[in-house]
Amino acid sequence: MRRMLSLFAGLWLTLTTGTLYAQTHQDATSRSLSPFFSVEGVPDGVEPFALESTKVSAHVNGVIADVTVTQRYRNGGSVPLHARYIFPASTRAAVHGLDMRVGDKRVRAKIREREAAKQEFEAAAKSGKTASLLEQTRPNVFSMALSNILPGDQVEVELRYSELLVPTDGVYELIYPTVVGPRYGASAEAPERAVPYLPPGDSPDSAFSMDVTLSTGVPLQDVRSGTHKLNIVSRDTTSARVSLARDGRYAGNRDFSLQYTLRGAQIESGLLLSQGAHENHFLLMLQPPARVADGDIPAREYVFVLDVSGSMRGFPLDTAKTLLENLVSALRPSDTFNVLLFSGDSRLMAERSLPATRANIDQALALISDEAGSGGTELEAALRRVNALPRSAGVSRSVIVLTDGYIAQERGAFAQIADNLQRTNVFAFGIGSSVNRYLIEGMARTGGGEPFIVTQPAEAQAAAERFRRYIQSPLLREVRVRFHGFDAYDVEPAAQPDLFAERPIVVFGKWRGAATGSIEVSGLGASTPFRSSLAVTNVKPRPEHDALAQLWARSRIARLSDFSFDEEDNRAQITQLGLDYSLLTPHTSFVAVLEQVRNPGGVGADAMVPVPLPLGCSEGGEAYASGAEPELLWLLAGALLCVLATRARRREVLS
Repeated sequence: MRRMLSLFAGLWLTLTTGTLYAQTHQDATSRSLSPFFSVEGVPDGVEPFALESTKVSAHVNGVIADVTVTQRYRNGGSVPLHARYIFPASTRAAVHGLDMRVGDKRVRAKIREREAAKQEFEAAAKSGKTASLLEQTRPNVFSMALSNILPGDQVEVELRYSELLVPTDGVYELIYPTVVGPRYGASAEAPERAVPYLPPGDSPDSAFSMDVTLSTGVPLQDVRSGTHKLNIVSRDTTSARVSLARDGRYAGNRDFSLQYTLRGAQIESGLLLSQGAHENHFLLMLQPPARVADGDIPAREYVFVLDVSGSMRGFPLDTAKTLLENLVSALRPSDTFNVLLFSGDSRLMAERSLPATRANIDQALALISDEAGSGGTELEAALRRVNALPRSAGVSRSVIVLTDGYIAQERGAFAQIADNLQRTNVFAFGIGSSVNRYLIEGMARTGGGEPFIVTQPAEAQAAAERFRRYIQSPLLREVRVRFHGFDAYDVEPAAQPDLFAERPIVVFGKWRGAATGSIEVSGLGASTPFRSSLAVTNVKPRPEHDALAQLWARSRIARLSDFSFDEEDNRAQITQLGLDYSLLTPHTSFVAVLEQVRNPGGVGADAMVPVPLPLGCSEGGEAYASGAEPELLWLLAGALLCVLATRARRREVLS
């Protein structure tokens, strides 16, 4: 009976949307059955504005990656268009450049205060000029607006950013996100909530390419990707060129990840200097100390916070269950733990953390085994409940959050973490083919922990093992950075968190005067003090490190965005940093205007460029791949029958 109800529900749901589509778009020629693929305001029979290609070119020099994203659009219809497109980038990206080219005319965008940029764009659009506006809706999601694209126009937009690559356990990773996943609870100010998606599994007609040039200065080894097949051409032992290999699948619906190690898994420790006309910047990356014996590690408490909302249905939740089982099963007998499940509300395994006995572990696994995924994603309330849990004296608490991160109110979660920073370390597992990295990495950064990303089920066990190695012993506590004879200021971060993993200590800052003196890093290991000093005099400023200025500013902006809750002061500081360093921020935008009236009166149709859904996710944020319940399969069967009926109906309408 339940299967029959699911079948009829699928028929009803799809008939409703299919009939609406056929009635409101009778002359549409789109190949997609999704009602969101239509173009609002475009006369019948006009093709939507098309994204033809996305080309990503990255140059990695040492630990700095300079990335150029080139996107090509075309108006294949018969009327002028105004278009908007939503796309992601790295959470660590310092976006510092935008160019627009229409035909043979190229315009370099200018950085402006956000409202001023918007007004300039709207004035240009109204007067009939072709213009582009790049805004940040969140640190890893951007909105591109284009105006007065004439029939036949080919428009090319080039975005440039830099980011720092910080290794963990000797592994460097370059990430390029490709798709913005649906967000739960987004407001009207977050346009990615309204972005149209292609139907689950559909690939766009646009091309996607990725080329990376590695130049490390140290012999490379083990260049790989867990997300895409690669073509790797080695130039010599210290450099290589990497591109995507054709494997028959569309490459732009899942995050691109490139990982590599250096010979002997060493870390490029040292000091980088950049000397500018008005300011000088430095970057310190220092190798951490070795791990200690297990016997020297005190007892610890772990609270696992598992997202069981609707967007986790299927592969993300199944993967999270496997991951949680691996994590809980790896606890030591001296550890205590708890489990909290959350969606629209939350459910706690016990009011106080329990010893990691076999019976308690089995209880935790039974608690999560029947979860299928439903409801919203109220993470802030879940963290508030965790922070209210009673604590055991002398025990260090770590909170591990497992989620795809499809929420919009990230700062509320950051606030909960920041308010308990001295008492709790926070680690975040992002699960899904295209997770909300801003939330995952922001939680880890705010809590002094490490983000972990699992993009497919096969990665769960390895991720759990990496986490176990990461937290098995604190490498360094009470970390202090001191400057002797080196006039440093505006240092980021102002304080260092406890160091868990074998990843370098990273310090940005500015310096005055001569590059002399030394930088000292000290801290407490599990059993012995640690102290390391690096001479500044031996290091020379180099022009290839000029991106340090934008990277320093991006680091400060991230801290202000995550930690500062004085909105007025926050806005003023971030705006000034964006203007001074030509950076895209929540309060500064790039605007480019082709100073030629091409469409008198500025009259045109509005277009939303659809994007592919993240691999394994449906338009409502629910997974459609592996792990579906039998009832869901019957629901999909009903939907499939109605898709066929809708196709037949549309053929009748179009004929």
